[in-house]
Amino acid sequence: MNFYNTLNKWYLQNKRDLPWRNTTDPYPIWLSEIMLQQTRVAQGTPYFLSFTTVFPTVFDLANASEEQVLKLWQGLGYYSRARNLHKTAQTVAHEMGGIFPDNYTDLLKLKGIGEYTAAAIASFSYNECVPVVDGNVFRVLSRYFDLETDIAQASAKKEFAALAFELMPKANPAQFNQAIMEFGALQCVPKSPNCSICVFNSSCAALQKNKVDQLPVKSKKLKVRNRYFNYIVAEDDLQHTIIQKRTAKGIWHNLYEFPLIETDTVEDFDCISRHIQKDFFQENEIVSLFEYNSESIVHKLSHQHLYIKFWKVSLKGTVQNGINLETVKTFPFPIVIHNFIEDKL
Repeated sequence: MNFYNTLNKWYLQNKRDLPWRNTTDPYPIWLSEIMLQQTRVAQGTPYFLSFTTVFPTVFDLANASEEQVLKLWQGLGYYSRARNLHKTAQTVAHEMGGIFPDNYTDLLKLKGIGEYTAAAIASFSYNECVPVVDGNVFRVLSRYFDLETDIAQASAKKEFAALAFELMPKANPAQFNQAIMEFGALQCVPKSPNCSICVFNSSCAALQKNKVDQLPVKSKKLKVRNRYFNYIVAEDDLQHTIIQKRTAKGIWHNLYEFPLIETDTVEDFDCISRHIQKDFFQENEIVSLFEYNSESIVHKLSHQHLYIKFWKVSLKGTVQNGINLETVKTFPFPIVIHNFIEDKL
């Protein structure tokens, strides 16, 4: 109880005024939790405000097109979250009458809702006694109790959830969950936390043992794959260009891009020129070719580093299925392509 009392006092004095905190409505709580997966609050908040303005209810979100949803999500990354969000909205709106399940077990059945998100919605909306376990909770508990459990192991979540459940006051699980996550986000941060001002500095085991920077233990390293993308930005006599939808599974599924040449390494002008002449624009004469960026733009995803070049191809005549620039700007693109369009075209 001492742990909770100290934590709760800190929380009431330091908590941020966030737009999804002043409600028990599961719709905005669900939206915020999906958006904040792998995303900082400062980055996610404008998207949350945009979504709740354009789609004020789950019915509005369900009735939108996937392209509308992806366009509004553009720049937030991890686009499978947006696709799952849309599908779940349709399930809740059309099969459940717009009412979210009111318990952890049933929330888990919805697409895109895992253990952490189900626990967050169940506790924040319905005050169910179920602990949230995210990176913040792993960090706070592993340091406070000096737990060397490898959090990359599947069994770790169960161990930390059991500990959090023990510490949780059963009368107010929602505030405990909010408080421990906020403490991890603001005070017990991953690198160089200011332990001198921490409310737990007299009782934190990791601080007493000088192990704060060693916890939590996480062994599994993500293997990063390098990929080399060459985007062909065509322009015909009408100043029309060509885009295509990424329909294959993988990154940026159902977003749009320019015609793509993917190579095994960074390639020079001659190589890309041969590719274009061999594989593209057979019906049009190529007037000129140049690269917009001589140095690759490095776009880092969690598991891939993309080395991206954009190549301008001027064509004689008109291209099949060409579209003008204003129309192009209405489509959802990966943020790196969106930024190129805004900056260069």
